[in-house]
Amino acid sequence: MENTGGPRWLLGARVAHHGSTGPENSMMTDWQRYANDHPRGVDAAVALLLFVVSVPGSVISGMEPAIRAEWWIAVLFSAVGCAALLWNRSHPRTVVAVTAACAVATGVPGFLLTPLLLGPVMVALYGLAVGADRTTTRVYTLTIAALLTATTLLATRGDQPLILRTINPTAWILLSAVLGSAVQLRRAYLEVVQTRAAHAERMRIARELHDAVAHHLTLAHAQAGTAAHLARNHPEQAQTILADLVGTTSSALRELKATVGLLRQADDTDALAPAPGLAQLADLTDSFASAGLIVTVTAEGEEQRLSPAVDLTAFRIVQEALTNVTKHATAHTAHVQLDYTRDRLTVTITDDGEATARTTAARNGGFGLIGMRERAHSVGGHLYAGHRSEGGFHVTAHLPLHPRHPEEGFIA
Repeated sequence: MENTGGPRWLLGARVAHHGSTGPENSMMTDWQRYANDHPRGVDAAVALLLFVVSVPGSVISGMEPAIRAEWWIAVLFSAVGCAALLWNRSHPRTVVAVTAACAVATGVPGFLLTPLLLGPVMVALYGLAVGADRTTTRVYTLTIAALLTATTLLATRGDQPLILRTINPTAWILLSAVLGSAVQLRRAYLEVVQTRAAHAERMRIARELHDAVAHHLTLAHAQAGTAAHLARNHPEQAQTILADLVGTTSSALRELKATVGLLRQADDTDALAPAPGLAQLADLTDSFASAGLIVTVTAEGEEQRLSPAVDLTAFRIVQEALTNVTKHATAHTAHVQLDYTRDRLTVTITDDGEATARTTAARNGGFGLIGMRERAHSVGGHLYAGHRSEGGFHVTAHLPLHPRHPEEGFIA
């Protein structure tokens, strides 16, 4: 045989992919589904339709006195070619050869090869071009065009113009191959786009899982350590920290459940959590207090309204940067600076920790900085990080207020 339920901001790619759900698209989807489920029925309907239109085509093409008595020959060869189309999916090359032979045989008595008579070979060649490689399509197309041209030149005819006899069938054959190749290219393009979209969505879900798990587990670890240290001499403070630990683990479970739920039920939008943003920055910074990190926040410039993607990106960068401070630095204080301009937001996170070889390797080699840079780039921004000359570490992100970036739709 020849054969050729999670955060709402993660649903942008799926919404864009599904598109409109109006009646016309719904009807088209029903027809496509029927065609996929009943391929033999579709092939039979196409073959029957081509045969029906070939009958008047045979009569019209054979109206000249020299070939009028032989019009049934064209009908016979059209029937054979149309019947061969029933095997077009399993034997595309053989079907192209059979339908081409029928077209040549139709042209020998002198019939004018119009699209009504070339229908079977055009459909067969189109199907071959959709599924075969370019070289195969090119070889079959040029061979058929050459055979039909030679046949029309050598066959006995009436007073039909030479250009009509030669250019007409060649043009229709080339058109079928070009259309088939165009469909193949479009399918390949859509496959690449869908693959890239799926990869981008997986990366974003991976970043959300990393941010949620890393932040909450780091905070929980620090809270548990502090509570254990204070349990003997300061039991009341230890109890307070343990209460905060319960809230931290509960938040971790909620975020993890929401993100994993998105993977299980992509169309369940009722239970989706709203996207976090800078409005929750105070709650975020307060959560680090029980872990021994004092965070202050200042803002300069007139506060601007951010797009959901930038709002989420800024929040996650601050969250990851502060989590890294807790994990990798011997810092007691951190500072978050928000600088607003007319078209840009600059977020700077600094700490007073001391750099060691271990903390430097952990900060530079982990996924935290990689994820923050990816987030900034996804909205058309940039992120820089490094050690400060006066001590400590800094993370600076320059983010446009309203980005026009191809990836924004996947996270907003």
